[in-house]
Amino acid sequence: MDSSSFTRSVKWVLVVLVVVQLGCFVNVESSSNLGDKVERLPGQPQVEFQQYAGYVTVDHKKHKALFYYFVEAEVDPASKPLVLWLNGGPGCSSLGVGAFSENGPFRPKGNVLVKNEYSWNKGKLEANMLYLETPVGVGFSYSIDTTGYDAVSDAVTARDNLIFLQRWFDKFPQYKTRDLFITGESYAGHYIPQLAKLIVQFNKKKKLFNLKGIALGNPVLEFATDFNSRAEYFWSHGLISDSTYKIFTSACNYSQYVSEYYRGSVSPVCSKVMSQVGRETSKFVDKYDVTLDVCISSVLSQSKIISPQEQTGESIDVCVEDETVNYLNRQDVRKALHARLVNVRQWEVCSNILDYKLLDVEIPTITVVGSLITHGIPVLVYSGDQDSVIPLTGSRTLLHRLAKELKLNTTVPYRVWFAGQQVGGWTEVYGNILSFATVRGASHEVPFSQPERSLVLFKSFLETTPLPDML
Repeated sequence: MDSSSFTRSVKWVLVVLVVVQLGCFVNVESSSNLGDKVERLPGQPQVEFQQYAGYVTVDHKKHKALFYYFVEAEVDPASKPLVLWLNGGPGCSSLGVGAFSENGPFRPKGNVLVKNEYSWNKGKLEANMLYLETPVGVGFSYSIDTTGYDAVSDAVTARDNLIFLQRWFDKFPQYKTRDLFITGESYAGHYIPQLAKLIVQFNKKKKLFNLKGIALGNPVLEFATDFNSRAEYFWSHGLISDSTYKIFTSACNYSQYVSEYYRGSVSPVCSKVMSQVGRETSKFVDKYDVTLDVCISSVLSQSKIISPQEQTGESIDVCVEDETVNYLNRQDVRKALHARLVNVRQWEVCSNILDYKLLDVEIPTITVVGSLITHGIPVLVYSGDQDSVIPLTGSRTLLHRLAKELKLNTTVPYRVWFAGQQVGGWTEVYGNILSFATVRGASHEVPFSQPERSLVLFKSFLETTPLPDML
């Protein structure tokens, strides 16, 4: 072989290597989902439904790809609606929190998976569940260009989520005509209304999304109201004294503190007040479930970003043996899920590489919820009543005010609802389109702490029927 032929051969080999290496990272979109089918997860029990996992590229220039996990309904998936689930943070995983800790089909236990008897894809009335790790930088979602993690905002997240759905439908065209519901919790109180707003706008140009409703669990809807309702919640549940409650509501409220914190300049007054609140509430009480007396799993840390801990010196108590983190960091699990680690060393519940524009938390989304209602999109807001992070009192206040502004009459007066023979919580409905419900004994992550009651709530939401009343 002469030198020129050898040189051409070497160049060809290098080109092939580059293409192969890029192929490991850049997801090439296809109308087929066959490559995303999950044959079996390690340690998984026998199931009758199909499951898929993989990537959808939302920005080809920066090679931004969002990771999803999709489980079809257990019975007759072809007739069931599609439900998109989003967790909050901002920056926490819908795979690890939603799918593997709350309402997905499995829960990790040691080296195996056990069935979740209250999974939202089970039975005759449930749904096809789509869990999305968003924004980019969360979980297995990635950007080859690391600037993709910089200054991510609500607007960027909403746009990426819309593109994701469009391109996901290219993989699963049979779901384009299905009823679509979007559900989630915490900071998804921003993600979901903003995505739904873009969907409504998109449908005006080209009808693609058959959006039938949104459900928001313990959501951040209006920063000041949601955060400042904590003072009354702490006091009414005996977590702080009368004197601390007084200064908490006068000298420095919680939204004032968080606003100062994000801007990098906390006043001495706020620091003193929050230190006092922290001492009295104690670091040994789970703020996401004030009745819980066990260790706080990392799946309950999804609000740690919108709820800074530095004011009290407390930190999120992550259990040493975290089943979900251990499971999703196994190489055989990642292989089964068609997942990869890019720019991170391991899968985390909440992203430590994402630079989110945290001041977006101050922009109310309750007005967006109002605009969705005026476009005929039903809205359910539900609250675990043991959550002091985004208490039910704030959500109830906001919805009552919104109903008044929209001139929606009360169609279901405030009453109890039932799950089995027990009270599941309380509910009120305005104009048969805006609903509020509490879930008794539930934490910030309602399906995690009250799976049976949350399933009853979910069925009612999908069927647009009143919550069960024994009378």
